[in-house]
Amino acid sequence: MSDASRPTVSQGTYTRIKICGLRDTATIRDMHDLDIEAVGFIFAPSKRQVSAEQAAELIAEVRAWKAPTSSGQAPLAVGVFVNSDLASLAHAVNTASLDVVQLHGSETPEDCEAAKRELGVQVWKVFHLGRDGGESNVVDAKQQLMPYKGHVDAVLIDTAGGGTGTAFDWSVINRYKEASAEIGVPLYVAGGLSLDNVEFLVKEYSPDGVDVSSGVETDGVKDIDKIKTFVRKVWEA
Repeated sequence: MSDASRPTVSQGTYTRIKICGLRDTATIRDMHDLDIEAVGFIFAPSKRQVSAEQAAELIAEVRAWKAPTSSGQAPLAVGVFVNSDLASLAHAVNTASLDVVQLHGSETPEDCEAAKRELGVQVWKVFHLGRDGGESNVVDAKQQLMPYKGHVDAVLIDTAGGGTGTAFDWSVINRYKEASAEIGVPLYVAGGLSLDNVEFLVKEYSPDGVDVSSGVETDGVKDIDKIKTFVRKVWEA
């Protein structure tokens, strides 16, 4: 993938890419020639969970990113948490040198504001959606997101349950795009993204960003070939 083939932010076609659930330095090292915005590390209970100390070693490899990204810097190091208290977040941020805390639980606007104020990092808030377009998706996205205005740096919509490898009902994406734009933050789409569907997602809905984990794994392990193919498909969409 040459530099000439990469859209730029100014062209209005830039889709941010986050690869989540990384657990080994070798994979991160192999990713150094990729143009992605963020890499994620799971601190919540999960088969992909890492400790703050393990994350610190992995993030040291992120800081050594060789090729320039669209942001001109190494990718952001994102920690994924579910209903963690502020002290736990602070330990992880300080030990691992995180740039972002991504909050997947029932965190309130006040919780997000406190994290931004006390930790000095970006806060991304995740909202969970159902798979079938049923009542769990019949919400006023603007009403849901507006209380978080000024307290978060990005919004991410994911399939309820998180880490399920299945997609939610994408028909709600445009509602959340409008709502996230109204509060002035980018919208990331996660949940069930794969090599087979990410091009359609980007072409049809143009989210500000995409977030993938299991979709770039083979037998539960990150697959560098799948990661590179996923990135290429996003850029070419």
